[in-house]
Amino acid sequence: MGQQPITFLRQVMALCTYPNLLDSPSFPEDAKKRARRILQACGGNSLGAYSASQGVNCIREDVAAYITRRDGGVPADPDNIYLTTGASDGISTILKILVSGGGKSRTGVLIPIPQYPLYSAVISELDAIQVNYYLDEDNCWALNVNELRRAVREAKEHCDPKVLCIINPGNPTGQVQSRKCIEDVIHFAWEEKLFLLADEVYQDNVYSPDCRFHSFKKVLYEMGPEYSSNVELASFHSTSKGYMGECGYRGGYMEVINLHPEIKGQLVKLLSVRLCPPVSGQAAMDIVVNPPVPGEESFEQFSREKESVLGNLAKKAKLTEDLFNQVPGIHCNPLQGAMYAFPRIFIPAKAIEAAQTHTMAPDMFYCMKLLEETGICVVPGSGFGQRKDTYHFRMTILPPVEKLKTVLQKVKDFHIKFLEKYA
Repeated sequence: MGQQPITFLRQVMALCTYPNLLDSPSFPEDAKKRARRILQACGGNSLGAYSASQGVNCIREDVAAYITRRDGGVPADPDNIYLTTGASDGISTILKILVSGGGKSRTGVLIPIPQYPLYSAVISELDAIQVNYYLDEDNCWALNVNELRRAVREAKEHCDPKVLCIINPGNPTGQVQSRKCIEDVIHFAWEEKLFLLADEVYQDNVYSPDCRFHSFKKVLYEMGPEYSSNVELASFHSTSKGYMGECGYRGGYMEVINLHPEIKGQLVKLLSVRLCPPVSGQAAMDIVVNPPVPGEESFEQFSREKESVLGNLAKKAKLTEDLFNQVPGIHCNPLQGAMYAFPRIFIPAKAIEAAQTHTMAPDMFYCMKLLEETGICVVPGSGFGQRKDTYHFRMTILPPVEKLKTVLQKVKDFHIKFLEKYA
């Protein structure tokens, strides 16, 4: 997609991987300082050694310090931090310890629809019960607590709803939840004794000027001890998204609070079965949570690169929304955050019939035609879940601006021809 790696992150990673470079004048002193600190905390001063199952201690300390800064002083305990193989690993591990029971007492897991398919896949793998709650497309994909109430009430007839997953900012829907909405969700989880899973991997990706990222942890603490001492919460972050885009390092962390000490013991035991997350990924996570600060020599270049990536994404989010909304038969909500558009598409009755003859979902049929005729690959909305008789696709906004304009124009031309063909 043309995004350049963040120089500072790659410098520290190079130094950690090949420590002989610590003597090289080509590397800035602040990068060397971080590499030395990470290496000193590793067994044998090497990324090649196993780490503690929960992750390298000094990196967990840096994560805790980052969370405390991010949340305006709300304390984070390194002992509640677990380094993970990307956020996905953390999410599936937590679900593994939460799922139990059989028949009507089987654990129900509430997930947003549309959802990121990791959730339905893990729920299916663990033989848990998927409980859908629908985001409100007419209200910019907002989360409505009355819809959560409906989902829990209906689910109680056939399972035991115990877990509530939230993706904020949203994937594939790109919405950023308001503070009021987060408070409502926390209050609901407290009422229903639900374990909260807050997938916050896009926390750096907020583009709408009237939106701000609020972490579930911060809002939970600000709601007072009745909530902050009782609501169980696991929140997740990763090196894969944000301005870093370092997906291949498989670095991530989760912060788990208010877990019963015995369950915490089981979680550590479960994590120790897989020995440890990749130590190179842990080091990459450290640089994300411990970037250059004012006064350090890499600060200006780092800030320039970070702002460039996020500024470009904000431009592309607006461009995508505006261009899609000019096309008859396509409607796209504002892209407040994350990295995707999830426009709603009108599919004529004749096209739906044609899809049926190919035993395909109508939006899959549409996406295959788009791929065949333009070479553009998007994911049908049916892969994420959507309300009955509505159709969508998910498209990334990552390509460079000029390429993105070309892609959007091609989608527009295709869509108009598609409507004419099946009118």
